[in-house]
Amino acid sequence: MKSDWDPSLYRQFENERTRPAHELLTRITLERPNHITDLGCGPGNSTTLLAQKWPAAKVVGLDNSPAMLEQAVQRLPQCAFELANISTWRARQPQDLIYANASLQWLTQHEQLMPHLLAQLAPGGVLAIQMPDNLQEPSHRAMRDVAGLPQFSDKIGDATSVRAELLSTEGYYDLLTTNEATADIWRTTYYHVMPSVDAIIDWLRATGLRPFLAPLSAQEQAQFLSLYRRELTQHYPLRANGTVLLAFPRLFLVATRGG
Repeated sequence: MKSDWDPSLYRQFENERTRPAHELLTRITLERPNHITDLGCGPGNSTTLLAQKWPAAKVVGLDNSPAMLEQAVQRLPQCAFELANISTWRARQPQDLIYANASLQWLTQHEQLMPHLLAQLAPGGVLAIQMPDNLQEPSHRAMRDVAGLPQFSDKIGDATSVRAELLSTEGYYDLLTTNEATADIWRTTYYHVMPSVDAIIDWLRATGLRPFLAPLSAQEQAQFLSLYRRELTQHYPLRANGTVLLAFPRLFLVATRGG
């Protein structure tokens, strides 16, 4: 059974989730953008940064989760929010900034998506993207390993298809530098200090674990999480002060359309 996103669970680690959004923002050199769209705005944490930096701009948040949008509207009544899918979205007018923090990794066919988004920009406009690049981290390998067990595989299906691998850095560079566009690309690995392995599970239940848990009954979910916790314990040992470190690589892309 497919369920909507849980904003309260998502916001448990809002500071950690917002940090890359802020760092992406610092690399955008636009002075006075008029039209800004936040793709996959969630509960509005990234939209808040955009509205604060450019208060005179028209900022629109886009998401396919009614629950997330409800929170975003309460948080930012001065902004506009729309229920829509990123893959089929078309801007009503050319955008000065299209901003996508931790949303595009859920979509496939980036070879078509990136040129499509660039085409929505005004001359000199910026496409700014941050995507988790963590599919090969133990946190995500363990998800697929547990999902492949016989008691879960029939319901979950092909665990490798839940989220596609990102393209190569060179592949994104080639896609983003068409028609005289320029691109700034970098990768950062964050090491989040977590109080326990259970905290890692809470973090991921709001995002990466959702597609694995959604098809399962409550009893099956509990069994899945128990086995998943056992896997994580092997890969994320306690540090000297009793915490655990969650390595979280992220890919950043900032493309500026030619004038």
